[in-house]
Amino acid sequence: MKGYHTYKTCIEACLRCAAICNHCASSCTQEQDVKMMAGCIQLDMECAAACYAAAQLMSLGSEKAKDMCNICADLCDKCAAECSKHHTEHCKECAEACKMCAQECRKMS
Repeated sequence: MKGYHTYKTCIEACLRCAAICNHCASSCTQEQDVKMMAGCIQLDMECAAACYAAAQLMSLGSEKAKDMCNICADLCDKCAAECSKHHTEHCKECAEACKMCAQECRKMS
């Protein structure tokens, strides 16, 4: 049965990305112009949710893990693109984590 040990690298990338997305969303709420960061915050939260779901399905050895990883990779790409528009440290870190996670998730499919 496939599970945690099979997908360990991807699971870790997803969990790291989710944590950094949450940090980015939280940090964005402290920015001067929060309204300008709304799209970033939304994508951070969606990306984190997808990353957690992907990690969970992989650790369970779910047959839907690959499908979820595809969704996760797409959201990571969108989040990375949005974060790349902002010049804050947390957005730069988030964009990098998202790119790495998307790369790992694409290896799954």
